[in-house]
Amino acid sequence: MVELRKRPAPPAAPPPKAKKAATTKAKGKKSDAPKEEKPPASNPAEDPKGGIPEGAGGVSSTAEINTADEAKEVAAKVEALAVKGSSKKGAKGAKAEAPTTGGSIDLEGFGGEVETNDGDKVTLAKLVADSKAGVVLFTYPKASTPGCTTQVCLFRDSYAPLSGTGLSIYGLSTDTSKSNTTFKTKQDLPYSLLCDPKATLIQAIGLKKAPKGTTRGVFVVDKSGKVLVAEAGGPQATVDAVKAVVREMGGDPEDEGIEKAEDRAMAEEGDEAED
Repeated sequence: MVELRKRPAPPAAPPPKAKKAATTKAKGKKSDAPKEEKPPASNPAEDPKGGIPEGAGGVSSTAEINTADEAKEVAAKVEALAVKGSSKKGAKGAKAEAPTTGGSIDLEGFGGEVETNDGDKVTLAKLVADSKAGVVLFTYPKASTPGCTTQVCLFRDSYAPLSGTGLSIYGLSTDTSKSNTTFKTKQDLPYSLLCDPKATLIQAIGLKKAPKGTTRGVFVVDKSGKVLVAEAGGPQATVDAVKAVVREMGGDPEDEGIEKAEDRAMAEEGDEAED
């Protein structure tokens, strides 16, 4: 008996391949983004705000400018504010010029606040107000050094004739009140020494040495703020400059000062002889 075998069923045919979707390349297609528009020309007849951005010159975004005259007025305001701001910056950055002989100063606030060797806070304006004819400020670099000792003693020995016309005399340095008090006591000075540790007054009268230090010199100002002397110089030159001012004021800066210096020298010689 013959056995009949079944043939296996043929495999199913694969599904047809899907066709690719047709694609089209855009050639030279322009962007749909809107073009940036240029601001209108600044013509008051066409632009009621004259091309001025909102908020400029104090003009709020809600302000309305309806005529060419109003636009011009706002433009003028913006320009004025710009000039004002520029002037302020320039004034802030500019250094004040040192006063010169024959010029004048505004005493109020000039040179800031300093301190006497006794610890009292004063200003140049107050010193001038308390004087009869004006103030003499002689500057020295450092208390109790040889050149400075010579200078304060020259003013000491001529104090009476130099102050006889109403000028108030002061020494001025960046020393502490303690150093200046010791200096004043040791040299028997009849006038106060001013302490200016930040050199505000010294700089204001033009005798601050850069970057640090004090130039020896003298500054004389009268009650009205007129600068009678403003110059650097050695110990004797600073005294001579004040003597010239006293002469012009009708005083005699010589005789009594010389006699006083001679009397002091004789007294010192006598003390040495007794020792």
